[in-house]
Amino acid sequence: MKIKQVEELVDITRKNIRFYEEQGLLSVGRAENGYREYGMEDVKRLKQIRLLRRLSVPIEDIRLLFDGRYTLEDVLERQEVQLERQKESIRKTQLFCRQLLEGELRLEALDVDGCLEQMDQQEQEGVMFMDGTHRDIHKKKQRGAILGAGAMLLMSLVPVVIVWRIKQTVSIPLWILVPFLGITAVSCIGVVAALLGRIREIKGGEEDEAAKY
Repeated sequence: MKIKQVEELVDITRKNIRFYEEQGLLSVGRAENGYREYGMEDVKRLKQIRLLRRLSVPIEDIRLLFDGRYTLEDVLERQEVQLERQKESIRKTQLFCRQLLEGELRLEALDVDGCLEQMDQQEQEGVMFMDGTHRDIHKKKQRGAILGAGAMLLMSLVPVVIVWRIKQTVSIPLWILVPFLGITAVSCIGVVAALLGRIREIKGGEEDEAAKY
């Protein structure tokens, strides 16, 4: 079967499927024409991956499970321990917020250095706070897509401006202008449509980090 059918059966995107193949979690056979040919065993394996990823099991642990170096019990016990650590980190973060609420609530009077030092100490003890240097990947991608589309639109419109200026001094037949303007219009519409599609894709939750697949 083709990848589109697999997407529908497993309810994951082809980007995820390709990623799992690249990570060695899935080995897909090839048809005589060289195209990937998925079978029901591949669908079964992808469903297994989807279940484990929804439990936040790391890619590396899934790989070790499929390689036979971990059992399912090993994987789930490791994940239970990790989730318990995250739960404890959340509890301590909540406690930290409560301590701040019970103290001075004016930002200007807050002992920021002391708070950061205390957080660093707790992180050394295993607490996981949010990384302050974390970047919003989605917004960065959206800006990149918009800038790229803007550049393409400018490149498409430059010839129109040049032709328009030439037309001010030279008579250009209508049968030449109409197709030229039509092609430019279609090109611009295509760029805008691609931009909107890309923004929808980004807002839909596309992730860059391997651990999030």
